[in-house]
Amino acid sequence: MSAQDFLVELGTEELPPKALNTLAEAFLAGIEKGLQSAGLNFTAKKVYAAPRRLAVLLTQLDTQQPDRSINIDGPPRQAAFDAEGNPTQAALGFAKKCGVELSEIDQSGPKLRFSQVIIGKPTASLLPTIVEDSLNDLPIPKRMRWGARKEEFVRPTQWLVMLLGDEVIDCTILAQKAGRDSRGHRFHHPENVRISAPANYLEDLRKAHVLADFNERRDLIAKRVAELATLQEGTAIVPPSLLDEVTALVEWPVPLVCSFEERFLDVPQEALITTMQDNQKYFCLLDVEGKLLPRFITVANIESKDATQIISGNEKVVRPRLTDAEFFFKQDKKQPLESFNQRLQNVVFQAQLGSVYDKAERVSKLAAFIAPHIGGDAQRAARAGLLSKCDLATEMVGEFPEMQGIAGYYYALNDGEPEDVALALNEQYMPRGAGAELPETLTGAAVAIADKLDTLVGIFGIGMLPTGSKDPYALRRAALGILRILIDKKLDLDLTEAVNFAVSAFGAKIKSAGLAEQVLDFIFDRLRARYEDEGVDVATYLSVRALQPRSALDFDQRVQAVQAFRQLPEAEALAAVNKRVSNLLGKVEGKVSTTVEAKFFDNASEFSLYSAIQKADEAVQPMAAARQYNEALTRLAALREPVDSFFEAVMINADDASVRANRYALLARLRGLFLGVADISLLS
Repeated sequence: MSAQDFLVELGTEELPPKALNTLAEAFLAGIEKGLQSAGLNFTAKKVYAAPRRLAVLLTQLDTQQPDRSINIDGPPRQAAFDAEGNPTQAALGFAKKCGVELSEIDQSGPKLRFSQVIIGKPTASLLPTIVEDSLNDLPIPKRMRWGARKEEFVRPTQWLVMLLGDEVIDCTILAQKAGRDSRGHRFHHPENVRISAPANYLEDLRKAHVLADFNERRDLIAKRVAELATLQEGTAIVPPSLLDEVTALVEWPVPLVCSFEERFLDVPQEALITTMQDNQKYFCLLDVEGKLLPRFITVANIESKDATQIISGNEKVVRPRLTDAEFFFKQDKKQPLESFNQRLQNVVFQAQLGSVYDKAERVSKLAAFIAPHIGGDAQRAARAGLLSKCDLATEMVGEFPEMQGIAGYYYALNDGEPEDVALALNEQYMPRGAGAELPETLTGAAVAIADKLDTLVGIFGIGMLPTGSKDPYALRRAALGILRILIDKKLDLDLTEAVNFAVSAFGAKIKSAGLAEQVLDFIFDRLRARYEDEGVDVATYLSVRALQPRSALDFDQRVQAVQAFRQLPEAEALAAVNKRVSNLLGKVEGKVSTTVEAKFFDNASEFSLYSAIQKADEAVQPMAAARQYNEALTRLAALREPVDSFFEAVMINADDASVRANRYALLARLRGLFLGVADISLLS
């Protein structure tokens, strides 16, 4: 079967930069889907995306759809004809369904069968529909019409190239008649560009100052920005999302170094970086110490004969934005940070839970309670909690919402607050996402935990629980954040005490009955997902969850110990024994004694197990007290042999009630040893 390269390029007005890659990949996927449905194969694929074009190149696409045979079974012969051999409605209906006369239906088998060979169509006749369907299915939230046309697309279309080999596909899509003429750079080469062959697409456009390959442009920008940064004795800040957006804005990237007045460096550099990145799409430069340099890199879409004009224009544009940031910073510093709490008394946190200032007061008290338990200073934590929301009322954060916490840090330092108190104002929001940075200071950790616990308790307390699809107060993220801080920083906090304290702080604003247990369950349930992501078996998590540890760190230490225990050769058998013992004890009426009396033993294996349990208990108790759970379970693994011997030689439910009760007591002692770490019966 013959094959030819295929190229389709849709030219438009400038496409949305943040959606460019998504649109391009969806365009390719839609075409692939259509070709697969038509039974057409190709050897390689490539998608291209630039501000004014989406293109797909397929190598060696079949030029002819293969013939297809279809076989459709109908009703059985006995149901298709009556006793006289006349066709029934079932037979006639089957023929009608197939679109043929009954005489054309194969009646030789046990069932009626319709067979047909469908002759394949030329690929050129199928491509217009495939391409159009793909364009119609693109993930475009809002389409637009232009002029008097009824066609809709994300942006007005300007041209269409569709080539199969050397031939133009005769069609019209989105009001554009297909041809072989593309267009070059809007300024460097505004004339049409004749695409000589699909395989020459990239090079034909390159000669017209268009780099159609998104990845090529991206790599070029990244490389040139790094080179220019080095020449400026700095390092460029290149967030991947910003690099992608800039790449989607230019067809012929030309990075240039610009500068701004050094006086702006007195403003928090985070504010300067934010405005330059978000509003101007500039790459900022840092020195070797991580301080902002008074220079930035812009990426022009033109190779100017006088680049100083472009540089000057960008410097002129950025100056007002930096001036605004400078103004807000100076205005905010005219009053102490704490004074902004007055404004927050009129800002609602949640209608039933009071103002943002009310929240800050609760966080202050809760942070002071938490801090000593994790090795921090209660007074510093209380101060940080009280200041924690102040910067929300500042001019700086009003203009740059991303500066919340960061602005507070600078204003607190300006007021002479201790370093850890100032840092805590930013650290309270950590971690800001999965795997994100954690608080470095204990004061920050205390405030971060307090802030999240206060939100959890308050929102749960008014019955606004998150659902499967809705979590407007990000309660799941708050719970995961608490767990990450406590576990990853190895902070041993009794969450039960902390949650109860948080509940009491709300007073009559919330329904407190059963609330603490509900919040704690929600927090510890988040651990299940965390461990699943880490490859820890659910049974391991459940074995620890059954004991309801009050500390997240303690919970994690137990989980890690059980996970290690499961690798031991004795683990499976001991888990099975624990399950058997659990079932036996569960059927006992009344309370099982933990006092074992040797006088009731009548078998050597009972003496052996009792002795082994006593020795294990003596060894394991200090280990468990020191949270050396791994060592404790390893020591308990030695019980396998006496346990196996006991169950082989002894009948638990002896006729003598005293002997029977004594054996249950022995088993309760055995199970109690393991329950000091986890309920390993759940591993079986």
